[in-house]
Amino acid sequence: MLKRAKFLGTGSYVPERVLTNFDLEKLVDTSDEWITTRSGIKERRVASKDETTSTLATIASQRALEAARLSPEEIDMIIVATITPDTLFPSTACYLQKNLGCREIPAFDVLAACSGFIYACAIGKAMIESNSAGKVLVVGAECLTRITDYQDRGSCILFGDGAGAAVLGESDDESGIITCNLYSEYDEEGMMVLPAGGSKYPATQETVKNRMHYMKLKGRDIFRFAVIEMNNMLERELSTNGIGMDDVKYIIPHQVNMRILEAAAERFNISMDKIYTNLDRYGNTSSASVPLALDEAVRKGLINRGDLILMVAFGGGKTWASSLVRY
Repeated sequence: MLKRAKFLGTGSYVPERVLTNFDLEKLVDTSDEWITTRSGIKERRVASKDETTSTLATIASQRALEAARLSPEEIDMIIVATITPDTLFPSTACYLQKNLGCREIPAFDVLAACSGFIYACAIGKAMIESNSAGKVLVVGAECLTRITDYQDRGSCILFGDGAGAAVLGESDDESGIITCNLYSEYDEEGMMVLPAGGSKYPATQETVKNRMHYMKLKGRDIFRFAVIEMNNMLERELSTNGIGMDDVKYIIPHQVNMRILEAAAERFNISMDKIYTNLDRYGNTSSASVPLALDEAVRKGLINRGDLILMVAFGGGKTWASSLVRY
């Protein structure tokens, strides 16, 4: 019988500081009504100056380990999905390894933007099922407010900070990650990009002056891409696995924008009750989005062992990913 990887436990963490729509009214030309109507977001969390991505990841991971009833010494591999690493190197996963007190194990970062957590789960699943690791810690963590341009009224309303984590291990029952489907395509349009800071545009006075170290977005292109690909992924997962939407307890999507999620639901004829959302409180947290929502739904008792869930995400790259899981 082939091995199957499953979620042994989940955890999440968001910083204490809350940035409301009314707070943003004091920073840019916007309003609570304008933001809520266009995004569904009411507030988001902001990391303190003493917190980093690894700080958030550490607390989320500790909670996931506690839920899985495991110690850090029992982890065989750490995979962190992030676009806001503490430093380009060492990896955020190495900082997390140190913070948790793990053994000398593989620890590395994955950069797939908002799809990153599902990418990390796919790697963890493969490592477990190939007997290369027993217990894998997968994390999505971001300090997006550090690369948010608070002079851009169209994008600064969207982003928040947070982290979500999960421990994967071998399944001894019907639970398990059934599929992980990953996709990417070079973003010719520059739909979602952080222009500077890499080898193409290293930091200079000019890149700083031109605000090239902040995220740049094209909202209409993102809307079209996300709605189409979310529906394509749902169709593929259902048809490939021979199930119907009624068999799925919850869809856990990347928390990108309520209008996008509603448009996708309408296009696929799904009730919004089946789509778990928390972006009204946390905004878009990129790779942290899916695991944060997953952990919240599990801890609320909305998702229980044996339930089928569908995780879907889409992000910069362009990347998109889906996963069917029997929790």
